[in-house]
Amino acid sequence: MFSNDTFDLKSLDDIFNRMLDTIMSSKDDIFIISEQSRRSFEDMQKELEIVRKQISIVIDEGDALEKSTQLAKQRLVLVSKAFDNYTEEQVREAYETAHDFQVKLSVIRTQEKQLRDKRDDLERRLRGLLDTIERADHIVNQVNVILNYLTSDLKNVGLALEQAKMKQDFGIRIIAAQEEERKRLSREIHDGPAQMLANVLMRTDLIDRTYREKGIENALAEIADLKKTVRNALSEVRRIIYDLRPMALDDLGIVPTLKKYLSTVTEYNPGVEVHFQSRSTEKRIPSNYEVSIFRLVQECVTNAMKHGKCKDIWVKLEWLKEAVNIVVKDDGIGFDPQVVKDHSFGILGMKERIEILNGTITITSEINRGTTVLFKIPLEVE
Repeated sequence: MFSNDTFDLKSLDDIFNRMLDTIMSSKDDIFIISEQSRRSFEDMQKELEIVRKQISIVIDEGDALEKSTQLAKQRLVLVSKAFDNYTEEQVREAYETAHDFQVKLSVIRTQEKQLRDKRDDLERRLRGLLDTIERADHIVNQVNVILNYLTSDLKNVGLALEQAKMKQDFGIRIIAAQEEERKRLSREIHDGPAQMLANVLMRTDLIDRTYREKGIENALAEIADLKKTVRNALSEVRRIIYDLRPMALDDLGIVPTLKKYLSTVTEYNPGVEVHFQSRSTEKRIPSNYEVSIFRLVQECVTNAMKHGKCKDIWVKLEWLKEAVNIVVKDDGIGFDPQVVKDHSFGILGMKERIEILNGTITITSEINRGTTVLFKIPLEVE
């Protein structure tokens, strides 16, 4: 497959595409399992609620029958002691009444036991389904992370490595960056959604105990509070997914996606204001172009906040007939481009991505005067 350190791109693409198809198929299967389990979980929860109400009704009926049975037994004892003072009809009625209440009580207690067994079985199955749902969602998230690297960064890097002068160094840096990103993502999931979901599990047990010990009103209050926790977990998961690869990029295109991303940057970074402008008529462009533009803007904005310590960032897209110009400017502390040129992995990565698209990059910066990055990307004209 390899000759003189040159990649056989056709064979590599075939292998890569087959691998992607397999991963996508597995992801779809896992998602179907997750959705089926979630629907079963919801149906089983409704069934459990019905069973619990039935148990409550049966217990009340059993308690009432218990009292009636005791009274009937007392009546029977009284009749038996003064047998001669009662008619044959009264004696028979006392015996039959006591017997009927005893039979009904036995039936209702048996029904109560069956309902309790059914409730315990449903609760056990619910815990199993919840574990299945959590595992499936976790695997889907992991697959999404893998697909993100394979369909965007890694695929572009594969083409860049063929032309780069510093292949080995660049590859090692990419692997290190990927491992660092995985660690960051792992920490975010562990400290955010994972902790929240663990709390949800504990709270469900608390709700069940609250329902049994304090009644439905207190249980409903606990459920309302639990919903807030679930909403927060869902919001955090969506944020993490969006950081990996915005779903809107494929559906809506680069301009709406950038607007949403930059709005989120402002929301999550108080004190930083991001200004966005798209000039002329925007248009949909090939997916690899949209992904690259998004990553380039994302890298510039991240650098401006992390290293530039800026307060304002301006992002502008200018749509031309055969190209698109992207300008990212900040009012941060700036830097000396000559000093960092050979040591900045972020700048090297942007240059490699731009080269893949046959574009150009111009970086202008001065100490305490901010930084301006200009990308010019030629578009395929049909």
